[in-house]
Amino acid sequence: MDDIGLPITNGISPVAVSEPFPLFTSEAIDIMRSEVFTDEVMNNYSMTSDLIPMSVRGYVPKHAKFTEAAWKHPKTLELISKIAGIDLVVVIDYEIANINISLPAKAKEGDNNGATGADEAPVAGWHKDSYPFVCVLMMSDTTGMIGGETALRTGTGDIKLVRGPCKGSAVVLQGRYIEHQALRAYGSQERITSITSFRPKDPLVRDDTRLTTIRPISNLFDIYTQVEDYQLENLKARIDAELAEMRRDKSGGKYDCNRFKAFAREAVRILQHLDNEIVDEAFVKKGSVVDTIQSELTVGLGTGNM
Repeated sequence: MDDIGLPITNGISPVAVSEPFPLFTSEAIDIMRSEVFTDEVMNNYSMTSDLIPMSVRGYVPKHAKFTEAAWKHPKTLELISKIAGIDLVVVIDYEIANINISLPAKAKEGDNNGATGADEAPVAGWHKDSYPFVCVLMMSDTTGMIGGETALRTGTGDIKLVRGPCKGSAVVLQGRYIEHQALRAYGSQERITSITSFRPKDPLVRDDTRLTTIRPISNLFDIYTQVEDYQLENLKARIDAELAEMRRDKSGGKYDCNRFKAFAREAVRILQHLDNEIVDEAFVKKGSVVDTIQSELTVGLGTGNM
């Protein structure tokens, strides 16, 4: 985070973004692709929005058992956590291996190499992710691909480009706290990425999840039930931890009023935040993401705010 001019306290780890690293074999990627590109999945789980032209969401685990097992494998989680600088788990099943699809763009006339800049038309516009961390896996052969970087906006407002991964490789990004966009690639037949979102494994670590970017492009039943489930389980763990502390103090004839009040304020904040994020379906405009993102980016994300 320091390297891009953002305070470490803005996020939950000092790691902002990784260099590309090998994650899955080419054979594994081919199996994952075979699970995505079926009539059943493409007809029922593909969607579009004003942020991302084409995506496939929510097909895991029902239609992609191999993909689920690969992302949840202990070795996968261990590697991603090590790179992220914090122990992570998959945030919810709905957010396993979401697919973003971009067809080839033509290079500008007179541009000899077709390279893109931060001002090129992006695959996904400027945004902050809904979840603390994401892992972006390349599903396409990048031979001959030019561009395709991820652009980050630094704390000084400058743009930093992060090299895109090759097939089977991935990058880890603390995307909840960093404004970014995926730039369009040139010279290839396709750019298909698989994105899995992560949250802290420790339920006592703050979780700044917001549903801003995903409500309009998701099955609300799935995300609401899964998000409520894990967040209330985390809150229950916080309650259990406070009970243990109080009982330990009680046995020694002590009571820490300040500790309890800090716990109570945090518990209320967590519930109020969850209440804000669970929006009635009548007020969710399907496919409309940009307006809510622009509102969030204008207000900004303060330290510790969700």
